[in-house]
Amino acid sequence: MMASVSHRSSAHITPASPAGQVVVRLRLIGQMEAWTLTSENVLPPGRKTRALLAVIALSSPRPALRGRLAELLWSRRPEEQARASLRQEIHRLLECLAPAGTEVLIVTRDHISLRPGVVWVDVEEVMRATTDQPASLSLLDGDLLEDLDGIDPTFDAWLTTERERLRDRARTVAEALLREQLEPEAAIPAAQRLLQIDRAHEGAWRALMRAHAARGERGMAIQAYDRCRAVLADLLDASPSAETQKLLAEIRGPSGSRMPLRPPSPPQPPPEVVEDDEPPAVLEARSVEIHPTRGGAHVGVMPLQLVGTTEEESHLAPGLAEEITTALARFRWMFVVASNSLARFAADTRDETAIRRTFGIDFLLDGSVQRVRNRLRITVRLLDLRAGNQVVWARRFDRQSNDLLSLQDEIASEVVAQIDPEILLIEAKRSAGRMPVDATAYDMVLRAIPLIGRMERSQYIMAGEYLSRAIELEPDYAAAYAWYAYWHIFLVGQGWAEDLDAMMVEAGELAEQAVVLDPFDARGLTIAGHVRAFLHRRLREAIALHERALSLNPNLAMAWALSAIAFAYMGDPDEAERRNNRYKKLSPLDPHAFFFDAFFVLIHLMKRDYESAVAVARAVSEMNPSFSATYKPYLSALGHLGRIPEAAVVRRRLLTIEPDFTVQRFIATSPLERDSDRDHYAEGLRLAGLPETAADSEHLQHQAAH
Repeated sequence: MMASVSHRSSAHITPASPAGQVVVRLRLIGQMEAWTLTSENVLPPGRKTRALLAVIALSSPRPALRGRLAELLWSRRPEEQARASLRQEIHRLLECLAPAGTEVLIVTRDHISLRPGVVWVDVEEVMRATTDQPASLSLLDGDLLEDLDGIDPTFDAWLTTERERLRDRARTVAEALLREQLEPEAAIPAAQRLLQIDRAHEGAWRALMRAHAARGERGMAIQAYDRCRAVLADLLDASPSAETQKLLAEIRGPSGSRMPLRPPSPPQPPPEVVEDDEPPAVLEARSVEIHPTRGGAHVGVMPLQLVGTTEEESHLAPGLAEEITTALARFRWMFVVASNSLARFAADTRDETAIRRTFGIDFLLDGSVQRVRNRLRITVRLLDLRAGNQVVWARRFDRQSNDLLSLQDEIASEVVAQIDPEILLIEAKRSAGRMPVDATAYDMVLRAIPLIGRMERSQYIMAGEYLSRAIELEPDYAAAYAWYAYWHIFLVGQGWAEDLDAMMVEAGELAEQAVVLDPFDARGLTIAGHVRAFLHRRLREAIALHERALSLNPNLAMAWALSAIAFAYMGDPDEAERRNNRYKKLSPLDPHAFFFDAFFVLIHLMKRDYESAVAVARAVSEMNPSFSATYKPYLSALGHLGRIPEAAVVRRRLLTIEPDFTVQRFIATSPLERDSDRDHYAEGLRLAGLPETAADSEHLQHQAAH
């Protein structure tokens, strides 16, 4: 699967050497990858071996001196030991590259180099980009060798220089491209390309704001400013410059709805960074500026405390805090203050009140890393600073310490996946306490979310009214459209839609508008994918939306679950089960588990594992007895098992919620793509005693009444 991703990302770039000579494709941007043209993975397993290959590749076409390689990778060892270690790593590297079938490296007594023309390297393509041929800039979708930090202090310093060199080259080309664009339709993708390279580039943010304003998209222009401000606060602890704030004022003015596009300004120097030694009053005033105008939770990540760890593990605490910060930043409704910004509070007084006053933080994540014999214990907790520093979530992870990088990534993923819904529900409770007259669109969305999960009809209708009101208040608020589309999914699924066709059309329009307004919101994309799959049966479009959502935020549990059911609809229960297991590992106590866990029932039914389907369905139906979708595969599994008494009880529950449900209606509305899956499901419903047609249903109801 990884091979296909690697090839897809570079398929539009033609190798510099003749196609017949290239035998290995080497990806150094992001997570390092190495594949032969026959899709065989030749990436070395050891980090030092990978680093050796990377240095050789980045030195090309010049050969790399052996002495320099030894110094880069083993700077703390005596020269002879370093050279001996280098010889071992060269041997390992040659073994790993052997499946390429061609000699990839030229190894001499003093030098090592890539054989010319046999290795395609993504960095070389980016460095060759020009304004006439900019396509290879799209390869720069992450940091150079992002999984090789911490190998050696000298290597780390070299890597920092190489990263800056690569970014500087790409930034120069992207800036030149942006300056050439005078029409908004061309300026928007050019600005987005530059921001992919340098998220804190204010000139690009201003160009994006101007372009949207020139197209009459004032809400999108203001949203670009919000994102600019959040990025500058996160990366630089700074606020937008006076020029950017002046542009925002112009866009918000009476004439701002249709501004003429002005040529983008030349690149500006970085915004002034907040210094730690400024007076508290200045810090407090500046902290107000980092908050986007639209609502959202403000979360800070403290450096984790070390207790009894080894020197090798000392990098885990700051690394884990940084991983959590990066992962949280992928959630569009959160605004995150990084751990390095809070480091002085961790080292000094650890005053939560001062942290909240200085940075405007609502929630603070902290914890500790402790060695317990041969295992590491990582404890993480979330404090609500607005509620007297109350602990609102806590989790302990006990892990083996043999792979610190994997441990770091695994724990960060689970932490952010679990606190996302927790913070959402806390924010919803707080919003419900505000006076209705002061409610914003963000408040309306927050009030709707918990009501959706209850599946109580009157409150559910109220949730729809809240979401409709949110769109009225802010017609450019993407999250409101996404959650309203989500609301329509259950309205149809529960059988509550008075005009089924109209509601399905409206759900599609809402989902599409959410994606148009914010194509980088993973939650909006995956909701749009489920609308496509469940309501419209456009399964391949759904999968594409889910995959984009997961590429933007691989820790969004909802995206794993909704993509799982799309694969089940397509007839691939194994892939569906793998994805739903991933959701469950990320967020085992998810507030919407009553919905996502119900997917396991269908998956087991499709695999003819009726006992497992029934066991899961019993547990899931107890989470939310008002959710009708669980009962349908539950009944089919009971029918195939011949458990008629239990089926009668479950059937009554289902028909209480959906009195018009019949086998015929199931067949007409089922998103299952394969006839065999649909027929198997329907036969189980018949065996469980579900009425075949509406006439049969009326007859049964008449009998029950008498």
